[in-house]
Amino acid sequence: MDPDVPQESDIRLIAEGRFLRFVERDGWEFVERSSSWAVVLIIPITDAGEIVFVEQYRPPVGRRVIELPAGLVGDLADSPDETLETAARRELEEETGYVAGSLELLFTGVPSGGLTSEAITFFLARDLHQVGPGGGDATDNALVIYIDTKMVKFLTGNAHDNHLDRMFSFIAVGPGNDEVGENVDL
Repeated sequence: MDPDVPQESDIRLIAEGRFLRFVERDGWEFVERSSSWAVVLIIPITDAGEIVFVEQYRPPVGRRVIELPAGLVGDLADSPDETLETAARRELEEETGYVAGSLELLFTGVPSGGLTSEAITFFLARDLHQVGPGGGDATDNALVIYIDTKMVKFLTGNAHDNHLDRMFSFIAVGPGNDEVGENVDL
């Protein structure tokens, strides 16, 4: 056993909700997911050179946001042991209505190491085929948004096709405006 790797017994539970646990380890308070074991994020690129985003309401920020399709791994009762790739394919189809002919694992990163133990595994999806309308499950009410990769590269400072790993997340929140979607002039 590696002494530098914290053990589950080193964690003290402070509070627990339906989906999150508020815990403390070595004097540091943070949150963990209690309903899944990982998170996947998909960067879907169409043959026309567009990245497929979803727009949906996010209660923590109190407005709709535009984000890359993503979701939890192992959160479904009938699939607690699903693989990262299986979850990425499921979330892509559920949120965008697309299936990917090619799905490449890019990297795994920690979005906010001071706040959560959560890590996100990024996938690049290509050779997309639309099989449904997307929009997420009944709780999401998401819209599918297409943004040209040239615009994303400009907004993120990403000038090279092979540096997609630098684009960690893209969230467009209209200041004081809950309606983003088609009303945003990019």
